[in-house]
Amino acid sequence: MIATASFREIKTLSSSEIFRLNFSNLNIMRFQLKPEIEQDEGISLSFHLSRILPHMVVIWDKPYFYALGKFKNSMQYFGIEWESILGQIAAEGIKDFSDHTWQFQEVSLTETVSANVISLLAYQVLKTSKPYPFSSITALSKNGVQVRREAKFWAEPIEIDGTLQAAITLTFKSKFLLTKTLADFYLNHPDKDNPEKLLINLNVRSLSGDIQGNGTITQLIKEPSLIHKQKLINLAKSEISKQALQDHLSNKFLVAVKFGKGKKLYEYGITALRPCVTAETASKFGVNWGDLLKETKIPYKKRTELLATYKEEAENALNNYGFELGLSINSRHYPDSFWQPQVPIENTPLLFGNGFIGVQSKILTGLSKGGVYRRYNKFSDSSRPIRITVLNFCEMGLDYFVEQLKQRLKSYKFESLFVTNPMSLKNFSGTKARATVEEVVNELEVVNELIEIRPDIVLAFLPQSDRNADEEEGGSLYHKIYDLLLRRQIASQMIYEDTLKNPDYYKYKNILNQVVPGILAKVGNLPFVLAESLAIADYFIGLDISRESKSRLAGTVNACASIRLHGKQGEFIRYHLEDAFIEGEEIPKRVLEKLLPAKELVGKTVLIHRDGRFCGQEVSNLLEWAEAIGCKLILVECRKSGSPRLYNFVNKTIAAPEKGLALRICSTEAVLVTTQVTEEMGLADPLRLTVITGNHLALISPPIEQVVETTLKLTLLHYGALKMPRLPMPVYGAHKTAKLRLRGIYPSSMLEGDRQFWL
Repeated sequence: MIATASFREIKTLSSSEIFRLNFSNLNIMRFQLKPEIEQDEGISLSFHLSRILPHMVVIWDKPYFYALGKFKNSMQYFGIEWESILGQIAAEGIKDFSDHTWQFQEVSLTETVSANVISLLAYQVLKTSKPYPFSSITALSKNGVQVRREAKFWAEPIEIDGTLQAAITLTFKSKFLLTKTLADFYLNHPDKDNPEKLLINLNVRSLSGDIQGNGTITQLIKEPSLIHKQKLINLAKSEISKQALQDHLSNKFLVAVKFGKGKKLYEYGITALRPCVTAETASKFGVNWGDLLKETKIPYKKRTELLATYKEEAENALNNYGFELGLSINSRHYPDSFWQPQVPIENTPLLFGNGFIGVQSKILTGLSKGGVYRRYNKFSDSSRPIRITVLNFCEMGLDYFVEQLKQRLKSYKFESLFVTNPMSLKNFSGTKARATVEEVVNELEVVNELIEIRPDIVLAFLPQSDRNADEEEGGSLYHKIYDLLLRRQIASQMIYEDTLKNPDYYKYKNILNQVVPGILAKVGNLPFVLAESLAIADYFIGLDISRESKSRLAGTVNACASIRLHGKQGEFIRYHLEDAFIEGEEIPKRVLEKLLPAKELVGKTVLIHRDGRFCGQEVSNLLEWAEAIGCKLILVECRKSGSPRLYNFVNKTIAAPEKGLALRICSTEAVLVTTQVTEEMGLADPLRLTVITGNHLALISPPIEQVVETTLKLTLLHYGALKMPRLPMPVYGAHKTAKLRLRGIYPSSMLEGDRQFWL
């Protein structure tokens, strides 16, 4: 990595889960099919060729297939037996290739095979080896529920000294597994007479392993015909699936399952599936979800041992094809690939009111000494109090807490006016409780109109039982109150009764530390901003599209797009919420243009963080609009999953890394740790940042180091809690509001606003 003045030397040994691939004299050939094959077909066909052909794996990298053999004579299958191999795949019902007429053509290798192709071949070896090379280790087994450690891996070429090198990521994760079948679950459940309610949206796994990973039941096929079942039996790839399609339960119904992000549905008899254990279903299986989660936290010593075990098992499989796994990418051997900000992120200067400079670890001091950086216009007169209505649904005294809250606000230079409204929900059903809550909120608004006082924010104290109420069809009181108030443009703060059960002063003090900055921000104030401007751009936008499956329709989703606009010091300016649902993954051109305001952005440089990947034509549409309105764009994908973990090594044992540790994958991509783990186990999931490059006049592609530092600093500006979020605030806000929109919760008359109600 190119060293820069803004990054400090890493003295602790840091490492990653990326392992370089060493190799020589690999038996590789390249071929293609005519007419050219589409990507989905190419990937699918290469996987099944790897599964069927002995001593060989195949991958597709547009426009070619690459085959790697254990031995020189492995290649004899091609050209000689191609038609029979393709026929075998079609006969197994993997995909209907029978309508294709392809010509097989070997393409000589006149250049060095790319690091990406080498990495994909190694990945395919691990994925298709028989027997499967990795152990599945059971960490807990109770009532038929198991917590298992399972290997996870993918191709991860990495740039070293300016050259892309072949590598793979090797990690592991804990999975929950129910040893009972879906049929056992269904037949022994009290709701078996309503299979739609019981099974739709349930997560499942295939018992045969014909498809890896979890799937979701999207629909039931009731009383399937014999012809339909026979067709599925002929297509089934395993005896387990075939038997499940022939038992008596399959006469009643079959289930359609969608795996991953694909659109295709797979139909199963329920004896061929196993339910997945989730937070919503754990109690149904006689286990505590919290106990299961504890088992996913792996002590560092055990994590070190597991990683060594899986590395050895991977090497055993890869050695057969001529690969050796090198050391993981680490700061001792590759010091230029790791960096951290010159100033630790927690010491980044923040600007409060009256020019007071503080840091993230002393936010409360900054608010006490300087006050908020910017008061909302309605509070420009310091004598104007924050009007707070307290809804107490907990049947507990709140006088002491309210008095402490009033004093805390006063210490931050805000007067407050409280109105308390106690209301018992004892012995009320969920439906009756929600109806009572709605009545209380409606009366609240009427009373306030009569006395000409409208609350700026409502504090609702809720019974602990409401925490899991979203599992019920009617939903929780939390979201009921949130919705009712938001539609009235009133901010809200929810607190559950367990939080306040111990009246100890120091506990109240900790609660106030978390709640009060959020209250100040929700009513429109800006508690603090970055003391130094971000040089990379004039504005920062978080762009997100959130999705929610339609419970009764296969493969479709509702989606909503939203943005957050922030200034050069990270200051929140406003949000915009698109008041339309979107089908599919891509944000349409018309929506993008509405989300990016021409008047504000003309002549400016704008950094857009996209939550996830840019899809379809989003990049070209954004650049076309940017050119039309006269601004420049920096486009950054911010992905929350699919990144190798980073860690420190202390006494030959894995330890949690510092927040801000980053690994450069290449000149346009890096992984970044944005959360600090303080427990004695567990590792942070890094973000993966990818800068979009190209030759468009409206596109700017700054150094990845600068993008990483900017992203890291934008995590400092969360006011809803003292703990910094994992995501930069423009993305954090966009994701939260779009999710609320999908629940039907949004300010109907405030599709654009300047208050951060989602904190």
